[in-house]
Amino acid sequence: MPDVNLTQLDTTPVVLLIDDSQFVHRLLDARLRSESISLIGEHDGKVGLERAIEEGPALILLDLDMPVMDGFETLRALKDEPRTRDIPVIVLSGMNSSQDKVAAFDLGAVDFVTKPFELTELRARVRSSLKMSALLQMLSQKAQIDGLSGLFNRTYFDERLKGEYDRAIRHGHPMSIAMIDLDHFKSINDTYGHPAGDAVIAGVAQVILHELRSSDIACRYGGEEFVLIMPETNPEQAYNLCQRIRERCETITWARHPTRSVTLSAGVVGADDGSSINCTPSAWVEMADRNLYSAKQAGRNTVKASHINGSAVQITQSKAG
Repeated sequence: MPDVNLTQLDTTPVVLLIDDSQFVHRLLDARLRSESISLIGEHDGKVGLERAIEEGPALILLDLDMPVMDGFETLRALKDEPRTRDIPVIVLSGMNSSQDKVAAFDLGAVDFVTKPFELTELRARVRSSLKMSALLQMLSQKAQIDGLSGLFNRTYFDERLKGEYDRAIRHGHPMSIAMIDLDHFKSINDTYGHPAGDAVIAGVAQVILHELRSSDIACRYGGEEFVLIMPETNPEQAYNLCQRIRERCETITWARHPTRSVTLSAGVVGADDGSSINCTPSAWVEMADRNLYSAKQAGRNTVKASHINGSAVQITQSKAG
C-alpha cells in the first residue's frame, strides 16, 4: 500500500481539561508536563464542548460541578455530537457517590477520578486512556484508508467535508475543494490490464500527497476519481495546486506503458471568505463536479475553477495544459 501522508497526523496527543477551577488548571499543567502531551483548557462546559469540536483532542478531563453547563450535561452533549462521541472522557469530581459514578459511566465516561486526586494515579489513568485512544484511532484510520491509493476513502471525505465547511463558515476563513479525474483511464485498463491501471491510481495518489500541504486532505472518491479538501485556501491557490499536480502527472514515465502518458483534469470550487457562504457542502461537490465536466469538455488535461461569492458562482480560472 502506498505511504499514507503522516504529516496530516499530530504526533503529540492533545488533552482538553474542562474545569472551572483555576487551581486545577495550574496544578495539572505543572504535573502533567512530563507526560508528553499538549494540555489545553476551558473553564465551562459550553465553551469546552465547542473547543472539543474544534480541536478533536485525544482525551478530555471533565469536571462535574461547573456553572453554565455542568459536567453531566457536557458529557451528554459530547457523546451526542458525532465529531466528539469517540473521544475518551475521564470525569474529575469532588463528589464520590456511587450514583454519580454510575451516571457518568452510563453517559459514556471511561474513568472517574475523585478530587482531591492522587497525582501519580491520575497520570497513570491518563496514560492508559491515551493508549486506548491511540489504538482506537489506529483502527478507525485503517477503516478510513483506501487500500489501493493509500488516501482517505469516500466515507472519510463525506465526514471531513462537513467539519471543514462548518469551520470555514464559523471563522470566516477561505476554503476550496477539487475533484480530480484521470483522462481516458478506461483505455489504460483495456490496453495494458488492470494491474497497470492500479499502478497509475497508486502513482497519482503519491503525486497528490507530495504536492499537498499538511492541512490539506486527499481522498479517493471512487474509481479513478480523487477529491481534495483545502482549508485556508482560496480558489486561486487551489487552482495553482491542482495545476502542479496536473503538470507533474503529465511528466511521469510509467513502467508498464512507458510510451503512454497519463493526464488528469480537475474542477475546483472555493471561497475567499467562509462567512459569505450560504450553499451546502453537497452543492460544493456538485459545482466542483460540473467544473470537472467542463474541463473534460474543454479538451482534458485541464483545470477549471470557480469562485463562490455568497450564492453566486463566478468562473475565475480555466486553462488547458
